[in-house]
Amino acid sequence: MKALIIDDERLARKELAKLLADFPEVEIIGEASNADEAIDLIKQLQPELLFLDIQMPGKTGFELLASLDKAPNVIFTTAYDEYALKAFEVNALDYLLKPIVVERLAESLKKLEARELQEKGSYEVVKSQHKLTAADQVFVKDGEKCWFVKLGDIRLFESDGNYVKVYFEKFKPMIHKSLNNLDERLDERDFFRASRKHIINLKSVQNIEHWFNGGLMVTLTGGEKIELSRRQAVKFKDMMSL
Repeated sequence: MKALIIDDERLARKELAKLLADFPEVEIIGEASNADEAIDLIKQLQPELLFLDIQMPGKTGFELLASLDKAPNVIFTTAYDEYALKAFEVNALDYLLKPIVVERLAESLKKLEARELQEKGSYEVVKSQHKLTAADQVFVKDGEKCWFVKLGDIRLFESDGNYVKVYFEKFKPMIHKSLNNLDERLDERDFFRASRKHIINLKSVQNIEHWFNGGLMVTLTGGEKIELSRRQAVKFKDMMSL
């Protein structure tokens, strides 16, 4: 597994790299001392795992994740235990307090292995440099609240001015992205542009009704009702093989 170490303290990076030498399944492909460096490396190297400090000069670890189209697996590393609760709220893989001990590191990597096995059984793995699929993980930050979310668990994207509302479970956080940008990035096999304001997850469709002027009314698993024009209804029927 290819990993990046992101920490503003050089000694902390070196110490973690030394510990990871005993785990041949992890290949350290780079290090970064701040979020901006890390963002460039992530784009270039496409790591599968981040060892990420939270408090760094400039952007925090959370802000770094919020700037990515999709998030790799993340193990937070920090000296500040006040962030532990927030880290678990965002469903990070694990949380390691400094100084890191090898036993806790081993536990984290076992969790990573277990998660990967579970995901391989739950999702079809699709390799694509251009499209985001249901198997990809994204980081959603709305104010002080943060989540890691599988795209497959998001049932609806709804445009709201310069923001997009993201529907998953009982949550509806807002992200500062355009719906057009999301439409270009999402795999059409998983997501459908239902209207000017909506993108729906095809697997979240619970009910379909004929509507006015040849359109359709689609009900999602969360109860949201999305109206499709006649033109979009024709495309939707083709996608769903109706």
